[in-house]
Formats: sequence, structure tokens, C-alpha cells
Amino acid sequence: MNDSSLNFEYKYGFSMPSHSVLSTPKGISEDVVTFISNAKSEPEWMLAQRLKAYRFFSHAKMPSWGADLGGIHFDDITYFIRSTDKQVSSWEDLPSEIKETYDRIGVPQAEKNFLAGVSAQYESEVVYESIQKELNKLGVIFCDMDTGLKKYPEIVKEYFGTLIPYADNKFAALNTSVWSGGSFVYIPKGVHVTLPLQAYFRMNASAFGQFERTLIIADEGSSVHYIEGCTAPIYVESSLHSAVVEIFVKENARVRYTTVQNWSKNVYNLVTKRARAEKNAVMEWVDCNLGSKATMKYPAVHLAGEGARGEVLSIAFAGQDQHQDAGAKMVHMAPNTTSRIISKSISKLGGRTSYRGLVQVLPKATNSSVFVSCDALLLDASARSDTYPTMRIEQQNTMVQHEATVEKIGEEKLFYLQSRGISKPDAEGVLVNGFIEPVTREIPLEYSVELHRLMQIEMAGSVG
Repeated sequence: MNDSSLNFEYKYGFSMPSHSVLSTPKGISEDVVTFISNAKSEPEWMLAQRLKAYRFFSHAKMPSWGADLGGIHFDDITYFIRSTDKQVSSWEDLPSEIKETYDRIGVPQAEKNFLAGVSAQYESEVVYESIQKELNKLGVIFCDMDTGLKKYPEIVKEYFGTLIPYADNKFAALNTSVWSGGSFVYIPKGVHVTLPLQAYFRMNASAFGQFERTLIIADEGSSVHYIEGCTAPIYVESSLHSAVVEIFVKENARVRYTTVQNWSKNVYNLVTKRARAEKNAVMEWVDCNLGSKATMKYPAVHLAGEGARGEVLSIAFAGQDQHQDAGAKMVHMAPNTTSRIISKSISKLGGRTSYRGLVQVLPKATNSSVFVSCDALLLDASARSDTYPTMRIEQQNTMVQHEATVEKIGEEKLFYLQSRGISKPDAEGVLVNGFIEPVTREIPLEYSVELHRLMQIEMAGSVG
């Protein structure tokens, strides 16, 4: 299928004329890193952190496992594009092409109908932000990461890079060196944010790298649900998305982080996400991966306090020329901690899905409970699924459950649905949606409907 037909069928595959008020030349160097920091008027400590990270990145090796990353050429990527000279809080004040882009994605309507706060990132920086007055009254901070660094430098300095240091991996180092945009969230003690906070990340330029940085801190006894959506137009040139997300869940707090990702098929999606849960805290990742050329993403929870609970619910769909290498990491560090991983993957037309997981129970984590379930659905004979579970249990007083299934789409069920007048593509869609229902039921209705619609597009073969 050619690019023009892909753009015609894929709702978010459109591109707008690329305009910028400031950008770096292609390629990465100390000069580029310094330029980005100076353009943002950052403190000296952040520039020093960026340069340390760049030096590590420049000599760190690429991952030798997971998806094939041979199509990434770091010297051909533009690392920073500023699309407008100011951030606005009024939708009507946005430049027309940016406003049209987000109108077509549905940001304004979502804000009116559903959300407590919206942050919209276009290329490297957040261009629009709206926070309901009620959040301000509660003392909730929800802004882009650049603003967070300017207004709350002490908080950012205390937490930035402490859960995911730049030396964690090559792409964490890349993000730390050239990060731009992302979200900064602080929920005060005892505050419960009842409506979700939403961030949209949109890449419009070709051969571009987006490197948002997100930091979420939920203080004692608080709760919040953060949702991110990701889209990009379809180009011939490959683009790179390499984000870092750090979440700190304090005692008795609860955080849910939901991702509905639908990058176009030319995007390498390489993300590091990690949370730390203190005593009786709950951290939940809901991770839905469609689109992209290759995804490598393994949300992690460090269960650092007694009674902490971590959960990862994930969906991955791989079509032709796609590899979704996704999974989860759970590290039990304290007694009476609980983890649950549920992974659902679907592949077709030679697409490949891989579950890659790590569960580690440290010696002090007595009376811990672990549950892992990995289910793969193959839609045709050329589809592929792999499972790479790793269990490191260093405490005997631990309950561990692990199950994994690989199945083909049921011919009898297909026959039954078709005998009731349902076409084969629609029948396959019904079965796939039933397969992923344990995850989709955890997503707010508006986003669950959108995910099912995107899945129907994938099933119809109109995207890939």
C-alpha cells in the first residue's frame, strides 16, 4: 500500500505545512545541546546535566536486543523545533495551522467534555495549556516541563533524573541531553483529582525527534489519572520519539498513567517509563501501543514501601513491517508488596509482537505476591509472537503466578459470527475487541471507544 492511500485512510496521518520560529540544524553535538538549553534560558545545573548525558550518549552502545533499530540515523534528525514564539492559554490565540491540527485530533472537544486540564505539545514544545480553576484552588500544579523548571526549580532539581538517571540506557541519555516539553504534575497531600489530566503529543515535521520529559509527583494520600495521546503524520523519512517519564507515588497515594499511542509507521518509539511507589501506594500503567515502525517500552514500578501495589495492563498491535517489543518491570523492594502484569498482543501480516518482562523480588520483600499473564493472538500464518519473561525471586516467602498463551483466531467463532450476517473483517474485529477487553475496560469510555475504532482500522488493513 502506498503512502497516499495510507494518508487517505488514517485519520491522524495528515500533515500541516511545517513552520518554525527557531530550530537546530540536523544532527546532535555539544553545540546543539547548549543551544537548546540557552534557547530555554535554563539554569546552569540543567545545562551541566544535559552535557553529561550527551557525553554518555555519544559512546553508549545501541541495544543489542529487541526491535531492529538500524533505520535510526542520529545525524539526520532535527532535535529541536519551536513552532510558535509563545505558549497560549486561549485556544483562539494559537497559530491557525496548529489550531487546525488539534481541532482535527479533537483536543478542544475533549477538553470541554471530559478533562480537568489539557496540555498540547506540537513538535518540541507545549503550545497550549488549559487548567480548570478548580485545580488551581486545590494547589495542583499541571504545566509543561519547561515552565515547571522555571517556576519550580527546587522541586524539579530534587526529582529530575533520580529515578531514571541519564546513564540508565542510551535513549534515556539522549532524552536527558535534548529533552523539551512534556508535563510537570504535582498533586498536594490529600488532594484527589477526579477528572483526568490530558497531554497530547504531536509530531508534524519530517525526520524529527520528539523528546518530551514528564515528571509526576503525587504527595501523600493524593490521587490522579494522567492520560497521554500520541500521533504523527506519515512520511517516508523515519522519525524518533524517545521520552522519559518519572513518577513518584508517595505514601497512600494513587496514580494511573494511561497511554493511547498511534504513531505513524515511520516512527521509532523508544521510551523509558518508571515509577516509585511508597508505603501502601498504588501505581497503575495502562499502555496501548498501535502504530510506529518499532516500539520498545517497558513501564516499571519500584515497590519501595510496605504494602505498595503495582500494575501494568498493556495492549500491542503489530501489522506488516512492525515490531512491538513491549512489556513491564516490577521490582519488589519491601514486604507485603503486590504486582500484576496483564499483556495482550495481536499480530498480523508478518508483524511481530514481543512481551519482554522482568519481575524481581528482593530478599527484604517478604510475603510478596506476583501475577503475570501474557496472551498473544495471531491473525494469520505469517504473524509472530515471542515471550521473554524473566523472574528473579530472592525471597522464598513469595507467591508467584505466571501464565502465557498463544492462539490463532478461532475459525469456529468466525464461522458462527459470519453465519449471523457479519462480514469476516467485522467478525475478526469483534473477536479482537473481546480479546483485549480486560485492558480496554480500564480506560475511560471516550478513550476506549477511540481505541476500538483505531483497532478496527488496523484490522481492516487501512493502516499498514
